[in-house]
Amino acid sequence: MSYGHLMADIRRRPRPLLRTLVGDVLRRHRLRQRRTLAEVAHEASVSVQYLSEVERGRKEPSSEILAVVCDALRIDLADLLAEVGRDLTAYQAPVLRLDQARLRRAPAPAPHRSGDVLMLAA
Repeated sequence: MSYGHLMADIRRRPRPLLRTLVGDVLRRHRLRQRRTLAEVAHEASVSVQYLSEVERGRKEPSSEILAVVCDALRIDLADLLAEVGRDLTAYQAPVLRLDQARLRRAPAPAPHRSGDVLMLAA
């Protein structure tokens, strides 16, 4: 597949909502622990229905809710967010990171002539 086709495919893929990714990660942790929605909801003091909606990405949980659900799942909020970040990057187009770009040595620029057009990118 050519680079152009790859980029077109990436642009066509819809980007997931943050709440969907958060719910996916919470569900993965709960299922890995072989726990039911009811068990985790009870320990987090939230309703089973609400936790289910959070896991399915239908509700946008507050930071307080995320904290109590993470406590109930015995995971750090920072670890949850890091995992969500990794999942999010799987949906993004390839990005050249600045720290990596600085490591690459660009060839010396050609001298500029009158009438040359320059493009600067931030």
